[in-house]
Amino acid sequence: MVRGVEREQAILAATLALLGEVGYAAMTIDAVAARAHASKTTIYRRWSGKPELVKAALDNLDAEVADPPDTGTLRGDLLAALHASCARIDEQYAVLMTGLLHAMRLEPGLAEALRSHVDNEETSPFRLIVARAADRGEVPAGTDARQAHHVAEGQILRHLLLGRPLDGDFLTALVDELLLPLLTRHFPTDPGSRSDAQHPSTPAGRRGRGAARASHVRRS
Repeated sequence: MVRGVEREQAILAATLALLGEVGYAAMTIDAVAARAHASKTTIYRRWSGKPELVKAALDNLDAEVADPPDTGTLRGDLLAALHASCARIDEQYAVLMTGLLHAMRLEPGLAEALRSHVDNEETSPFRLIVARAADRGEVPAGTDARQAHHVAEGQILRHLLLGRPLDGDFLTALVDELLLPLLTRHFPTDPGSRSDAQHPSTPAGRRGRGAARASHVRRS
């Protein structure tokens, strides 16, 4: 069983490596099999062709960060997950994704596989992060994590294609200015409940606490 898992991991790793080196059009199942020291029969037994194999390789890559650390806060969890995700992104990854975006325009099967990959919530860290936040009372129960997942992926991909750094400043702004307001926008705002401006996970909440402390000091 372990050997089967190791073989599958070798095949998926070989797929990503070849995509980065030669691109989707030039990548062949023969080349993947040779790189992974596996047979074509083994590959076709598990995946029906190149599009499914590419999707599996990308799903497997994302699964590495699908279980983010529990920092104790929604903001901390988001930052930790995004830092871990972006740490995997290097020049080869950028070349790989740029090539796939071009190839999917010419290959309907690949386009369908990539759309399925992007919509795969099983490999997203946001579902677990939002569930933890709901348990802590930082977001309403039942908050949908999908939009945050899509916004984060879209912003990271945009920065990547523009050649901009995926650094701490970018990730902090992504969390504070987009993801936290998005996730906490339905937090109760009636007089008997905490508003978003009072919520500890939002920038407004943090500013509000700071203003309250400053006001208290002036009155004192």
